[in-house]
Amino acid sequence: RVRLEESGGALVQAGESLSLTCTASGLDFQKYNWAWFRQAPGKEREGVSCISPSGRFTYLTDSVKGRFTTTVDNARDTLSLQMDSLKSEDTAMYYCAAAKVCTMKDGPGLVTDWGQGTQVTVSS
Repeated sequence: RVRLEESGGALVQAGESLSLTCTASGLDFQKYNWAWFRQAPGKEREGVSCISPSGRFTYLTDSVKGRFTTTVDNARDTLSLQMDSLKSEDTAMYYCAAAKVCTMKDGPGLVTDWGQGTQVTVSS
């Protein structure tokens, strides 16, 4: 059974940093692109980042460029999202996802599996 488990969500102050981790099991980690999505109350879920299996290609949505970094550790089957200079508008539930597609133009797509989410709250 596929399981994606996120951790690291917390309540932080604006300007602070936070690191999210997703641990995957039950699937061949290196056969997927890996993505972070987020959903704020009353808003649609948006793709924040994605990364190719090798880690050589990454996509970041415009609003987080220069502040967020995503990496994969294929030895540990984990995906990470380093979030710096957090803003109140980054407040959302963050979801890890296995994706078949990760493009420079549109980011992550064709998601096959989702995690349960971890809450990030940034107070201003």
